[in-house]
Amino acid sequence: MHLFTGSSHQNLAEHLARELHVPLGKVALRTFSCGERYVRFEESIRGNAVYLLQTGSRTPNEDIMELLLLCQAAKLSFAASVHVIIPHFPYARQDRITEPREPISAKLIAHLLEESGADHVITLDLHSDQIQGFFQIPVDAIHARTIFAEYFRTKNLPFPVVISPDVGGAKRAKKFADSLSAPLAILHKNRPGTSQADVHHVVGDVAGKTCILFDDIIDTAGTLFAARTALLRHGANPDIYAAATHAVLSGDAPKRLREADFKEIVVTDSIPPPSSQPENLTFLSIAPLLAEVIRHIESHQSVTEIYGQ
Repeated sequence: MHLFTGSSHQNLAEHLARELHVPLGKVALRTFSCGERYVRFEESIRGNAVYLLQTGSRTPNEDIMELLLLCQAAKLSFAASVHVIIPHFPYARQDRITEPREPISAKLIAHLLEESGADHVITLDLHSDQIQGFFQIPVDAIHARTIFAEYFRTKNLPFPVVISPDVGGAKRAKKFADSLSAPLAILHKNRPGTSQADVHHVVGDVAGKTCILFDDIIDTAGTLFAARTALLRHGANPDIYAAATHAVLSGDAPKRLREADFKEIVVTDSIPPPSSQPENLTFLSIAPLLAEVIRHIESHQSVTEIYGQ
């Protein structure tokens, strides 16, 4: 097998290569003066399995274009199979039509990956499960909840309760709560505008409990800010934790998170750390999990076994 990376997350790629005990392949990545991307594999991949790591960072359009070029270059270079590792799937929140005349952007990204030559996709904590159905090729949609569960078990928190920030994330939060043997509470949220969130109700007992807000993504942090305020209003322990897989942290998110004063904000390294970040931000590496998934794929074992299901 060969492991290559685009320009989106060099540190994660190097960590993954160490976990797999394989060298990181040589690939030329350039941007022309007009803004167009150029890629070229600098070693033969003919007849071999190729794994391409490219996450959706804070420049998703450039990341996707570079990944599509890498996929086609691998296919045209006679790679036996092209496996795309895309921890943070760009445009995942645009998975349906909510207003007239909108695109289903996540479906378009899936089709572009297939047309470019991808044979298989590995992704982490998709925003919605139905995105798998947009593909005609196999998709391993893995989960980071085991990583978070291992981390929070070591903290021995008093009376923990897992909080889903909205109804849509309840299924994800319930599985995480079960892994901690903790109860679940759900917030009722609405969005008066873009990057805004209001929390009206808390369904579940949080009084005196140590709350862990669990979500798949932190973008502008508007939801987390409103959620913490609502939990305190309902008598929760002031030491409130936040956990999310993808730390996009766009716009005023770092400022909001500082003002929210969480006890700790725990995220994975699916996206490179931002230049400005709160001091209480903890990063957990997904490289060991990705390496285990790849080893199972290469040895034709079940990926589901990793989760003990």
